[in-house]
Amino acid sequence: MNRSALHKISYGLYVVTSGQDGKFNGQIANSMFQVTSNPATVAISINKENYTHELIKLSRKFVVSILSEEAPMTFIGLFGFKSGRDVNKLQNVKTKTAVTQVPVVLDHTVSYLEVEVDSEMDCGTHTIFVGRIVECDVVSDAVPMTYAYYQKVKGGKSPKTAPTYSKEEPAAAVKPQTAASYVCSVCGYVYEPAKGDPDNGIAAGTPFEDVPDSWTCPVCGADKSKFEIEK
Repeated sequence: MNRSALHKISYGLYVVTSGQDGKFNGQIANSMFQVTSNPATVAISINKENYTHELIKLSRKFVVSILSEEAPMTFIGLFGFKSGRDVNKLQNVKTKTAVTQVPVVLDHTVSYLEVEVDSEMDCGTHTIFVGRIVECDVVSDAVPMTYAYYQKVKGGKSPKTAPTYSKEEPAAAVKPQTAASYVCSVCGYVYEPAKGDPDNGIAAGTPFEDVPDSWTCPVCGADKSKFEIEK
């Protein structure tokens, strides 16, 4: 089976939030689609291991925030490569609550959908939740981010709990460097010596070997030891 055929399927990139009674969380998702227009119904696929899955099962509601191309990798890393069981992801993020009382993430958001779950389907590692849209609105006129843009332009990869994850997933294309590039084995972020990491004090042109051991991945926070030379 040529799994590269699956890479031709088009996806978006979203933050899905859920919860109730003061317990809320959000995660990155890329498998969401509209099922019907009347009533307006959507479906999402969520890994059973994720905290957000637990909260959707309990609350029977969720919010989808559609991300823009401007969303930084640090923002995507927060929701995509950290667990809400360990980190309050929404603490420093701009949100609002409306009909469902589930936080709507507004940072880097194009539009959002508030959904009440009608049914679900067990799909092994994932559950597909199907629900009616009870409220929705446009936040900005920015360009929505596609999953292809996330991978090819931003150099992102699928977390292991994503429906699209594959051990055979090809590495994102990177421009040749005079010094070796290193890739984070947790989230797929590529450290390019020519660019460095100026936001975290690593000047452009710094070889990976000269990066301090205290430095961590700017996307997922993994230790420097988690980086491997890019092949």
